[in-house]
Amino acid sequence: MNNKNIRQPVVSGQFYPADPEELRSQIRKFLKEAESRDLDKDIKALMLPHAGYSFSGAVAAEAYKQIRGEKRGTVVLLCNSHSSFFEGVALSESDSWTTPLGEVEVDKDKAQKLVDSQESFIFYEDPHIREHSLEVQLPFLQTVLEPGFKIVPVLFGNISGEESKHMASALSEILQGGDLVVASSDMSHFPPYEEANRIDSRTLEIIADRDIEELENHISEVMEQGIPGEDTLLCGEDGVKTIMEMARSRDWGKGEVLRYANSGDTDLASKDSVVGYGTIVFAQGEKKDDNESQEEEQPQTAHPEQLAPEEKEFLLKVARESVENYVNKGRIPEFEAPSERLQEPKGAFVTIKKGEELRGCIGQIVQSEKPLWQVAQDMAIAAATKDGRFSPVTSEELPELTYEVSVLSLPFSVRDWKDIKLGEHGVIVRKGGNSGVFLPQVAEEISGGKEEFLAQLCWNKAGLPPESYKNDPELEMYAFTVDDFSTVENKD
Repeated sequence: MNNKNIRQPVVSGQFYPADPEELRSQIRKFLKEAESRDLDKDIKALMLPHAGYSFSGAVAAEAYKQIRGEKRGTVVLLCNSHSSFFEGVALSESDSWTTPLGEVEVDKDKAQKLVDSQESFIFYEDPHIREHSLEVQLPFLQTVLEPGFKIVPVLFGNISGEESKHMASALSEILQGGDLVVASSDMSHFPPYEEANRIDSRTLEIIADRDIEELENHISEVMEQGIPGEDTLLCGEDGVKTIMEMARSRDWGKGEVLRYANSGDTDLASKDSVVGYGTIVFAQGEKKDDNESQEEEQPQTAHPEQLAPEEKEFLLKVARESVENYVNKGRIPEFEAPSERLQEPKGAFVTIKKGEELRGCIGQIVQSEKPLWQVAQDMAIAAATKDGRFSPVTSEELPELTYEVSVLSLPFSVRDWKDIKLGEHGVIVRKGGNSGVFLPQVAEEISGGKEEFLAQLCWNKAGLPPESYKNDPELEMYAFTVDDFSTVENKD
């Protein structure tokens, strides 16, 4: 581990906050304010801006929100170098990149395949050391994606020829289902506000149409107009051309422009000289490309982001004190959540035990508009007083009770019961008015493996035939993951 080569952040504290909690809070705010869209497509590539978050973070969030909670294999990050002049394409030699939110491993296998595919593709770390354009994408990726993804950071040299076509061809050979390509690029640099809006709207339209020749013509025509301040239309031009070429050759369909703004739309810059920011999503519908069709699809899991120890302690305190106040006094206490994460709407279960004996368990699967801490409070009181399998908790029992809180991810559809991971996935089955749910930890209480787990869920919880999970085409099955934690004993 001492020999591990880790690329350190260079714009932490400048382009984005250096404090992890402040960084998470800022990104979550951007995502919360971003528009929710039902794209219902397999997203393959994104074009995103890379300015300081105060300028372009809200624009980038529009695209990142569309992949929130997804499991991805490798994310290829593309841009032109802003700080080094060299020929060809430079791939990072580091083993991992780090940000205030932790490390992300570099996919050295895919990087090596890219280097082997073209003479102008080389391992060259120097341009990456000072470059911001790829680094600023990582905290967003670390926030929205399930942990475990890898990255391939790629910088195009400033003197370029056919590298984008070569890169598109090479990526088409090595990328698999679940991989993602991100082209990092800002748009117009330094024209007046109205000029940027006019120029960039046309640029976005051409990129979405995947017309590389027209993009080159458009750039040439605009630069010949002598617009005051206009320096470049796309600082990540070769990365953008790469995803345009891939979208065209792999039949991804036209891109969808999600949002455009420029620095003049903020309170931080003048409208006399602005930089443009746009987001585009390239996606494929039901159709799968040849590489993907050969692979067995795996369900996408959406792990809830792990809570900090103090946040877990707070939720356990909420559960215990709410039950004690309600049982003893008939009152529901008020709490002030110590972090923004506890204010987010999420589903949760609360389990109450007396020794090893279950005393109540009730939860809310689908998130409501209530914040997480209040869901934990409501479910704790319900588990203590409204679980029909047990009599309500009494005052005498309170000192003997322990509490477990399980914070749920968003449920995702499962087409094949064999994809369920026993002990990791909670499962929901539903048909008509019948439904049932098991938390992942229920697997520890049931012998007989996955089939017995699902059979009991169908029969005992949903009132459906035990084999429904295998042979009923009308049965809906969903899975979710949990972040669960419990008190050891009932003490302050």
